[in-house]
Amino acid sequence: MSNKPNPTNADYCAYLRKSRADRDAELRGEGDTLARHRKMLEELSAKMGIPIKKFYSEVVSGDTIADRPVMRELLQDVERGKWAGVFVVEVERLARGNTRDQGIVSDYFKYSGTKIITPAKTYDPENEFDEEYFEFGLFMARREYKTINRRLQRGRIASVKEGKFVSSTAPYGYARVKIPNEKGYTLELNEEEASVVRMIFDWYCNGITLKDGTRSRLGADSIARRLDSLGIRPRISSRWSRATIKDMLQNPTYCGDVRFGYRACIKQVLNSNVTESRVVNEECQQNPGMHPAIISRDLFQKAQEARMENRKCTVPSSAVLQNPLSGLVYCKKCGAMMTRLAPNSRNKYSTLKCPNKYCGNVSSPISLVEEQIIIFLQGWLEAYRVNAQSVERHAPVDKEIKLLNDCILTNENEISKLKSQLNKAYDLLEQDVYTVDVFRERQQALTHDIESLSRTNENHKASIVKYEELKYSHERFIPQVVHLLDTYSSCSPSVRNHLLKEVIERIEYQKDQPNTKGRLLNANFSLDIHPRLPH
Repeated sequence: MSNKPNPTNADYCAYLRKSRADRDAELRGEGDTLARHRKMLEELSAKMGIPIKKFYSEVVSGDTIADRPVMRELLQDVERGKWAGVFVVEVERLARGNTRDQGIVSDYFKYSGTKIITPAKTYDPENEFDEEYFEFGLFMARREYKTINRRLQRGRIASVKEGKFVSSTAPYGYARVKIPNEKGYTLELNEEEASVVRMIFDWYCNGITLKDGTRSRLGADSIARRLDSLGIRPRISSRWSRATIKDMLQNPTYCGDVRFGYRACIKQVLNSNVTESRVVNEECQQNPGMHPAIISRDLFQKAQEARMENRKCTVPSSAVLQNPLSGLVYCKKCGAMMTRLAPNSRNKYSTLKCPNKYCGNVSSPISLVEEQIIIFLQGWLEAYRVNAQSVERHAPVDKEIKLLNDCILTNENEISKLKSQLNKAYDLLEQDVYTVDVFRERQQALTHDIESLSRTNENHKASIVKYEELKYSHERFIPQVVHLLDTYSSCSPSVRNHLLKEVIERIEYQKDQPNTKGRLLNANFSLDIHPRLPH
């Protein structure tokens, strides 16, 4: 940071930020906090005869400077000496984080000579008494923040004990609703989603009925694919994932409980930076909830027992991996992960088989499956190289990416101008310069141009992604495939497994007919191989 005794000009700005108390007040209908604070600072600046050139409005929540992008922008401008002073409702709005953040804020204003102007007092960083008063104000703000945080945590724990739902987002199957005539929230059923939740638990615990009348339990992966195939979509993403299904299966909300603190925030210092991680807290607060259950407690407990059974380690830590395809190949018929059957008195070779005894997928020698994977990678690599070289000849990747980025920037500038023209059109309509017909014609033309440029930019961004993938394939992916093909035959099963997982995302296996006698090496199976880059 440069040591600037005074700002380079006499301009002033203002910084606006909501606190937790402000957000609670807005929920009670007390109006928009930032708008109220802006009016307050505008009145103060008019009274002092100091115009405010720019307002920095922080709309995201964050306890540290790293979580507040607008605050970082303000500090960068303060460091450059852009402002003679900053208007703020109270000094606590600038830094309420830890002592380190408070020191950073204090140093930026001190070394740039930037004043802090509040309705109660103007702080001059060159005045040692003001500096001490400012630092003391930040210290007291931090104490108040910790006190409020402790009070909030106690309130949440008390709410959970009463059976209220304290999270901001309702889980799939429910809607979050205000409790009538008292504080807090609970959940009500979303019947359409709740029926899906019941299906998920039923499939996981009891299974689906097969053609022969037997039932086969489904894992998280199979449930996700089955829901996708039925056209059922989760709330946010377009497809179900294994992680989403697993989280649902262990969420006690579905059997009528509420919990708090299940994902504990653990902070630690790594490479001089404070990092946060969310770890599972099995001893979190959990109580019966006010909301209706979607499934019974017996079914929920059955799901937990099934989860524990599925957590058995495939390869004990003391053992050596013998299956080079471990974790890569899945049954295309039922979705189960294919496993290795060791040589026995009947077969003198290792076999790749589906562990689902009700599935009709026929097994094959692992060595034969490996051979077909290598053949695929050889052909895929050659085709990918030819395609990449053709693209590179016609349009060098780096040059094309730069051109697309330049076009995007030009279009964004043009979009900004068009939006400005659209705003002026509204003004001219209000001033009766434009008739309604003229305004509509002008609005439609400008809106059409804005949408056209936006679509062009989206296409450019999609092209950049493809070029970046191509660039990645040149630099990393193709060399990885080449290394695999050169060394695969001489590697151990565990090393082969590592090499395959570097370049292949997933393989789906299907075989309908067993090999006839004398035709053991007939590769009469299909493999759907998904490399880690799109073909």
